[in-house]
Amino acid sequence: MNPTRTRLDATRWHWQHGPIDLILSAEGDSDALRAAYEACWRRFVGVLPELVSELKLLREPLRAQAAVEECPLQGVVARRMWSACHPHRARFITPMAAVAGSVADELIGAFKREGISRAYINNGGDIAFHLSEGRQFRVGVFADLSQALPAMRMANSGATLDADLTLEASLPIRGIATSGWRGRSFSFGIADSVTVLARDAASADAAATMIANAVDLDHAGIVRAPASSLKDDTDLGDRLVTVDVPALPQPLVDFALARGVAAARRLQDHGLIEGAALFLQGRVRIAGLHETESALLRLHRAHSTTEASCSKYAAC
Repeated sequence: MNPTRTRLDATRWHWQHGPIDLILSAEGDSDALRAAYEACWRRFVGVLPELVSELKLLREPLRAQAAVEECPLQGVVARRMWSACHPHRARFITPMAAVAGSVADELIGAFKREGISRAYINNGGDIAFHLSEGRQFRVGVFADLSQALPAMRMANSGATLDADLTLEASLPIRGIATSGWRGRSFSFGIADSVTVLARDAASADAAATMIANAVDLDHAGIVRAPASSLKDDTDLGDRLVTVDVPALPQPLVDFALARGVAAARRLQDHGLIEGAALFLQGRVRIAGLHETESALLRLHRAHSTTEASCSKYAAC
């Protein structure tokens, strides 16, 4: 299992090493780009072996009483995973909840240099950004990750966005992550997807996991199964994860979303995230992204919002 890199077009690369599957893009001076990509590649080839060497510890849940300085891990990426998950330790979480975002954060560092105007590393939907002064990125949002992930490989896929947002360099946001039961990872909740904006991708990754878990309710039609029955090496053990969600009455959808919004607002109040968009069965709730900010989330499809979110957030 050797790392591979393939140029997709004039500005994008596809790099893969085992489960790490990246789309990279950068703009800037040719010499700076060449140096940045080579530095990034040198770091990339060592990331997976480092994580594998500490995989047993990475799959263990954080103790609720653990102090931040008690991190038992040694690798730079592994310690970033643990630190990103530490604020959520009152509930069940393992460092694996932040693995994709932490890898993206580690690699984007190669592009933070003179001559690079902007860059991103997309690790299966968890994205780290570099933006120089005056630059921006427009980011698309998909509610159904099962359809979005194949589309990420195709520049002209024709996939329909559920929303998009514009990130200005002046904003503190440098990471975006998405979680939900329809995605590539397991979820305790029923959200189709939860997209989180944060100061780095690792923080966004961990927070998206927790907010998506909070979008939940008890309903006889929701199918859950032990995570271990679906994947042998899961860090979730025998805990029940969502396998299928039936069409729910609107009041129940709103109830589940409200629980997720409450979790998102708590994280925002603690400075852990900048905002979040929560999607469930054609309805969306927004936490953060106030009308005074320049990161404007625009909904594309005919998503409904509740009256409470419309009255407070510009995205409505």
